[in-house]
Amino acid sequence: MKYRIKKETKPKLSTFGKYKAVAVHQQTISSEQLIKEACENHPYSEGDITAVVIRLSEVINRHLREGDRVRLQDWGLMKLEIESDKVDNLQDFRAKKHIRGVRLHFIPESNDGTQPLYDGITFEKDKNY
Repeated sequence: MKYRIKKETKPKLSTFGKYKAVAVHQQTISSEQLIKEACENHPYSEGDITAVVIRLSEVINRHLREGDRVRLQDWGLMKLEIESDKVDNLQDFRAKKHIRGVRLHFIPESNDGTQPLYDGITFEKDKNY
């Protein structure tokens, strides 16, 4: 995994002015490319896999929107979390005013304290930065 060093530029953070490593993402892999790779050396057609991916994403999204957590075997757990402003008084809280948005949280599968998703990752400074 390539990384670059970035200076924290948000003055409100306690880490303002300090340096940190951030991942460099070289490309975005499309559904079509994933499906093509999944079909390699398997008897499934691209149409079969596409139909499964579309249907599965519909079902997962519905469950997430309903507030469920979704665990995918050998991959991890997904859930939606609300981001909101904090108020001093419970009676002052208004959803339309104080809820800023929703974020998807992904927690990789863990086996006896290890997370297979991270196995074999090595780090290399990106020469372009």
